[in-house]
Amino acid sequence: MFSSKFYKMVAMFLVFAMGMFSAHAADSPFAAKVKESMKTMKAEAAKLGKPRLEGENLYFGTSKINGDFTLVDDIKTKHGATSTFFVKKGNGFVRVSTNVMKEGKRAVGTPLDPSGPAIAAIRQGNAYYGIVDILGKLFDTAYEPIKADNGEIIGIYYVGFLME
Repeated sequence: MFSSKFYKMVAMFLVFAMGMFSAHAADSPFAAKVKESMKTMKAEAAKLGKPRLEGENLYFGTSKINGDFTLVDDIKTKHGATSTFFVKKGNGFVRVSTNVMKEGKRAVGTPLDPSGPAIAAIRQGNAYYGIVDILGKLFDTAYEPIKADNGEIIGIYYVGFLME
């Protein structure tokens, strides 16, 4: 009666809904990889210097992150993870450096889901670890706020592993 596409959509919704209401599952096949990838991403960015915003440009020290894919590609090489630096833009966050692909190109300029569980946690100054739908695919993820010296959230670190 229902197509396999329907059942896949229902399954994706259930996984997404469970991710919204539960902490990151310690028994997730990617839990350790997600944590290690995030640790590496933050450490490598910190080596460049303190984070700051200049207009809509994210910097670590004197290194402009917008359009520079060195760090995100290093995370892919070292850990096999997708990764992104988001910058705050208005009430939302936009990808400025990523190895997440959309239609064969880097998904630079695409927004973080404004109604997803990750942005809700980030807006409260918290990290989010869990299952998220990214551009129509399920990922086991980590999102952590990037804060300026004054404590203002100016961006987001993201790492994730495709679950399919």
